[in-house]
Amino acid sequence: MKHPIDPKIDCVFKALLGAEDNRNLLMHFLNAVLGSDLASPITDVDILNPYNEREYLDDKLSIVDVKARDDAGQLYQIEIQLLNYNHLPARILYTWADIYSQQLQNGEHYDQLRPTYAIWLLDDKLIPHDGDYHHAFKFRDSKGRVLLDHGGIWVLELKKFQAQAIETEEQRWLRFFKEGPQLNDVALPDWMNTQEMRQAMSTLRQFSEKERNYHAYQARQNFLREQKTIQIELEDEREAKLQALIALREATEREEAALREKQVAMQEKQAAMQEKQAAMQEKQVAMQEKQVAMQEKQAAMQEKQDALQEKQAALAEIERLKALLEKTSEWKNT
Repeated sequence: MKHPIDPKIDCVFKALLGAEDNRNLLMHFLNAVLGSDLASPITDVDILNPYNEREYLDDKLSIVDVKARDDAGQLYQIEIQLLNYNHLPARILYTWADIYSQQLQNGEHYDQLRPTYAIWLLDDKLIPHDGDYHHAFKFRDSKGRVLLDHGGIWVLELKKFQAQAIETEEQRWLRFFKEGPQLNDVALPDWMNTQEMRQAMSTLRQFSEKERNYHAYQARQNFLREQKTIQIELEDEREAKLQALIALREATEREEAALREKQVAMQEKQAAMQEKQAAMQEKQVAMQEKQVAMQEKQAAMQEKQDALQEKQAALAEIERLKALLEKTSEWKNT
């Protein structure tokens, strides 16, 4: 090819799976990913928003997905997402719900609803702590019982896909999307030697060799690079703010811990002072009690002295009276 082409760039992706000339590729891709989850293989689809080269050149290169309906009325959405962000899971669920709910018009009943299948190819990891690259989200409870078998959401994480030996058609497609820019259309590897992969490479070749298509591809690629750069800058800024917030929080926690320690020390000091005051009060009470006891003892001694003095006075009076009696007796005898 004249220029390497990345099939994950959305205008190329839309041309691969959303062009009328590639309807067989769309059906092959859907059957490869959904596989046994379908009641029967898809044999025909109607592309609801077919690829239009002009929309990429004249409509500001808006991001697009692929929507289709099969002959049973089942709906399909396929989207490639190169940039990851916090609210992507909400967007994935919302777009599925939007497509599913738009089936009914005024006056139509719920029995006219048909299964809706959404497939998201992500260039980055959505579930970082899970090694699986294929996720099928359906409507089941915690015991695996199905509420309603009306499709679901399939998420394929290309960054986690590492298979070298191709065992399924899904793996073939994922490896094509992952290694597309490095593929040589003149000497394709063995795993690309199928009718569908050769047709997919033909679509890449059109973007490589047709100047109009290649300019659209370059413009879209540059836009996505700018978006990725902006996202990285925002993530770096958010990380810097987060680290600053963590540092501030840690400093605040240290200050609070120091304050708590100071408060504890003050409380302990106050408790020690209160204990000292209590001991002093107890000592004062003991001293007061001792003083009272001494006063009581002094009072008892004083009472004892007073009683002794009274006794001595009584004895002295008896001696006086006795002496007086003796003297009177002497007078009588004379």
